[in-house]
Amino acid sequence: MLMIPGPTSVPEEALLTSAKHPIGHRSSEFSEIMMEVTQNLKWLHQTENDVLMVTGSGTAAMEAAMINFLSSGDRILVGCNGKFGNRWAEVGKIFGLNVETITAPWGKPLDTEIFSQKLQADIDRQIQAVIITHNETSTGVINDLGSINYSVKAHGKALIIVDAVTSLGVVNIPVDAWGLDVVVSASQKGYMVPPGLGFVSVSSKAWKAYEIANLPKYYLDLNKYRQFANQNTTPFTPPINLIMALQASLRMMRKEGLSSIFARHQRLMGAIRAGLKALNLTLFAEDKWASPSVTAFAPSAPSKLSVEEIRTLMSGHFNIILAGGQDHLKSQILRIGHLGFICDRDIITCIAALEVVLSELGWDKFSPGDAISNVSTKLKEKDY
Repeated sequence: MLMIPGPTSVPEEALLTSAKHPIGHRSSEFSEIMMEVTQNLKWLHQTENDVLMVTGSGTAAMEAAMINFLSSGDRILVGCNGKFGNRWAEVGKIFGLNVETITAPWGKPLDTEIFSQKLQADIDRQIQAVIITHNETSTGVINDLGSINYSVKAHGKALIIVDAVTSLGVVNIPVDAWGLDVVVSASQKGYMVPPGLGFVSVSSKAWKAYEIANLPKYYLDLNKYRQFANQNTTPFTPPINLIMALQASLRMMRKEGLSSIFARHQRLMGAIRAGLKALNLTLFAEDKWASPSVTAFAPSAPSKLSVEEIRTLMSGHFNIILAGGQDHLKSQILRIGHLGFICDRDIITCIAALEVVLSELGWDKFSPGDAISNVSTKLKEKDY
């Protein structure tokens, strides 16, 4: 039972579809699948823009978002308040970009006012792009994309590039309504299929930037993907069975509906946080900027509880997999993923198992049964 922020669990419909014999990627049958998948990707992104698929992880989509629309020496602002914001900065430096980071402590959101000030001060319009990790998976913090995007739009020239790897298909990201230029995501998160596909939505403004971008690219040249997507095919051999699985998962998502998907994730976030609080565990992110995709927590101080022991017992006793911390937070926090193919039963099971494990480890700073009671109360709430 995967309770990590990715890969996430895959519904049976998608698994069975992916188990079928491959078909030719130049066949009319595959073109029909591509046509439907592309239409549904646009629905999910709430856009009429191109939404392109590349074979690779979310990091491949991130790299594609940089090298297709920027040039060596370009000044960019990158928000860094966790591992994945830092990764954007690292990639930018490798490609010779003039990377200026706007940082916040891990567990805190990016300060939107700093972005506003930086952009307003750029009188000569030297800033070519602002890059935001919408949902920082490493800490369970969601950043205020709407406010930062407002400042980017006021600037006029800069592109906004959004890492929506663990927020696309989880929270409302109206790409066209907000005028988001480049939005990247990956298959193993809210899309409910195995790893291997990256997605990049591209605005007309970004395509204009593409025309003058000079960073080297071949396999990740998005213009190739656009040309072939217009013919309902791909420039290179794709992961055919993954795309077939994606067809099935997108059909499920359309049946559920965007508003229901977003509301479900909000409910489950509220329930998991209520359960953790009842167990007297410390939430790493405050409620007001809590991620609907992943919740990070740690044993409350003072405590001799071992994060790794908790993970080991959850896996060994209940076959429930939790994520640990990353970088300097390794062995300091635990992370529970609650995105994609997940329901009330999963939250109840995880919290109940966690209570048993904590009791076995000698943690008695909670009243038995309160956690499940709190989870149940939250799951009954409809006003999200």
